[in-house]
This record gives sequence, structure tokens and C-alpha cells, in this order.
Amino acid sequence: MPYVIADDIPDEPAGIRFRKLLDRPEILQMPGAHLGIAALLAKKQGFPALYMSGAAMSATMGLPDLGMITVDDVAWHIRQVARASALPVLVDGDTGYGEALNVMHMVRTFEEAGAAAVHLEDQLLPKKCGHLNDKKLAAAEDMAAKVAAARKARKHLYIIARTDAAASESIDGAVARAKLYLEAGADAIFPEALTTKEMFVEFAKRMPGVKLLANMTEFGRTPFFTAAEFQAMGYAMVIWPVSHLRVAARGMEELYAAITRDGGTQKMVDRMQTRAQLYETIHYQEYEALDATLIRTIVPEGMPQS
Repeated sequence: MPYVIADDIPDEPAGIRFRKLLDRPEILQMPGAHLGIAALLAKKQGFPALYMSGAAMSATMGLPDLGMITVDDVAWHIRQVARASALPVLVDGDTGYGEALNVMHMVRTFEEAGAAAVHLEDQLLPKKCGHLNDKKLAAAEDMAAKVAAARKARKHLYIIARTDAAASESIDGAVARAKLYLEAGADAIFPEALTTKEMFVEFAKRMPGVKLLANMTEFGRTPFFTAAEFQAMGYAMVIWPVSHLRVAARGMEELYAAITRDGGTQKMVDRMQTRAQLYETIHYQEYEALDATLIRTIVPEGMPQS
């Protein structure tokens, strides 16, 4: 429904709604959706919550995922996704954009923009995607201080501590860090870039009673697992962070190639969402009905023939 109708806005804070989703027995599935239209399409498929990837936001801006985007860049994306879908959104907070005060500023900004949850990672800037080589880790105590700062700043925001330590410090190091982050106030743990089923199972075994997040990104270090498989391994949440962007970017690449090759888009029409489908997705006529000065739009059907 249109976000401009106050009665359609959820009464409960997003963080509370996110916690309630985690109280359910089934794993919480969150596809990446960092744009308003992506959020609407994911909601249409019945997803109860969404994920916003820093890599996806960076790439949309034409930038690499090296910690270059700002709190305000991310807040702009949060506002449109939360407004469009009214779903709880988990947001990638990278390294927190600095030290303790920066983390606290991030938490307040994200929560005010409509975020339900955030994850912080224990890398140093310039950070890297968790599935790349030679990541530089922050001292565990420094990361714990950031988690504690986030906990102090939040009102309802759900805080997930991500550790990238498995690649360089083994499962033992990742578990030790995770326990420290939980003591500092994290609500859940995100062990990034585990490479085998055995690693996922072992990590979960050593974190009894802790809510865990799994990352099912393509072209990384983690083999393909389904949501049901992650749940069986002991995980409460799973994200597909950049899948939507990969599909969309390939589609745009093919479109531009077709225009160059064919002199127009005529051979790509069957790959497109129609005008009617787009208007249905964005609730065009529901918005239009709210303003009596607008004459109801008649949507063109099909393509005129030359």
C-alpha cells in the first residue's frame, strides 16, 4: 500500500519486528534489496525481511566495495527500501565508518532512517568483501569496543557482529572473537566466508543458543547451500546479498549490447517488465487514486506496430 497513508505504517519499531521474525522456528530468509523497486519485488514474493549489501550499494554508485561509501549514502538507500516495503531491513554497516563515536552516529542514523538491524565487521579500512584474500583484521578488543558503542547507541536496532577471522585465525580464532563480541553486547554473530559444511557445523556447535547469520553469496568461498541446509547446520538467518544486482547488471549489459547491435530495443521487449507490470509493482494507480485532481491513467497494452 502507499507509504503516504499513515494507517499502513507499522506501529512497532522495525527492530522489534525483526526480533519477532527470529523467534519463529524457521530460518529467516533475506534476499538483497537495496533499491525501492527491488524491495517491492521481493515483498511480492513473500519475503518477510530484506538485506542491504554495502557491496551492492557501492556497485550501484559505480564504486568498489572498499569502504568508500558514507553513512549518508547508506541512509538514503535505507529510507527508500524501508519506505517502499515497510519490511524489517538488515543493513551492512561495514566497519562502522570509524571508531566508537562514528559507530554510535551510524546506529542512530540507520535506526532513524528505518533500519531494523545492522552488522558490523572486524576488518580495518580499506576493508574488502569477506570472500576476498588478505583481509586486515582489527584487534578483537577494538571491535568489541565498537559493538559496545553500538549497543549503547541503539534503541531497538538489532546488532550482529561479523567476524572475518576464520580465513586467518581459523575457527578457533573466529569463535574466540565471536564470544568476546557477544560479551560486548552483540545480539547475534555472522561468521563470514566459511568454506565447507564442516566449518559451518563446527562454528554453530561451538556457539550454542546464539543466533547465527549465514551468507550465501555467489562466486565466493562458500559452496552453494539452501536455506533449509543452513537451518539444519544451526543458522537462524541467511542472506543472498548481491544476487539481485548481479542479475540486473547482466540484464542491463545485454540490453545495451542489443541496442548497439540491433539499433534499438525491439529484440529485448520479451525480457522486459511491461508498463502495466511496473505500475502494478509500484502501486501507481493506488497513489493516483489518492489525488482527485489526477485523471485515472489508461495503461497502453502491448507495442504499437510500425
